[in-house]
Amino acid sequence: MTQRHYEKLERMYLQANINTMIFDTTTCEISNGEAQIELDISEKYFHALGAIHGSVYFKLLDDAAFFSVNSIVQDVFVLTTSFNVNLIRPANKGLLKAIGRIKYKSKELFVAESTLYNEEGKEIAFGTGNFSKSKIMLTEEIGYK
Repeated sequence: MTQRHYEKLERMYLQANINTMIFDTTTCEISNGEAQIELDISEKYFHALGAIHGSVYFKLLDDAAFFSVNSIVQDVFVLTTSFNVNLIRPANKGLLKAIGRIKYKSKELFVAESTLYNEEGKEIAFGTGNFSKSKIMLTEEIGYK
């Protein structure tokens, strides 16, 4: 895998509408079989009880696992086919860090897991997902540049 591929994936992620319009403080670092996504918590991510909504946990965990897989797939965009999230504890301040790693790969199936940590380094959630290759080529039109 090449550093250029990782950098293109990072730019594609950071320039996606959801990350520029909603998750505006996200950072992304991709390497061979691993991805790290960070987000500064803001009250705009809170549910009624004053902690981040489960959808934020899902997004960060899925994104980290997804990009760990796409780091080793250089020709096409991968797709999440299923993802299971386990919430451990709430978070309402600081920096969240999701780290995704590939657990299994075959010709048609990839399994990746990710862990979400709060700013003290405590695990607050984890997830496991299945991913497959799509027929969508990695091109500039989808932000891969």
